[in-house]
Amino acid sequence: MEQNGLTYYTLEEVSRRNSAKEIWLVIHSKVYDITRFVEEHPGGEEVLFEQAGADATESFEDVGHSLDAKEMLKQYYIGDLHPDDCNKQVKKDNPASSSPSFWAKWLIPAVASVILAVMYRFYSLDSRSS
Repeated sequence: MEQNGLTYYTLEEVSRRNSAKEIWLVIHSKVYDITRFVEEHPGGEEVLFEQAGADATESFEDVGHSLDAKEMLKQYYIGDLHPDDCNKQVKKDNPASSSPSFWAKWLIPAVASVILAVMYRFYSLDSRSS
């Protein structure tokens, strides 16, 4: 889909490009056709096949690619991820919306630990006096 001079692709469109004949992926909401690059990738083909047709931003950043690698991406750029899909990704990646709340993650285990410590202390004192 073309809009305002930019070409947009949906995650669904990108997901269909995940074969040996055609490999697309998303990095930082930009869509890349890396089909020509597969055999040149220093990390091997299988790494790219694992990410094919999906958002590879986290994997790309985790590896710590060099500035040269990031610059090289420009030659494979074919468009942007559709804004609707970008919003879905932000919601999916937003820890506040997907992770347990403060109560479930920190407060409940802390209170449980205090209760257990008090019970242990009480049991220790009780067994000494007997």
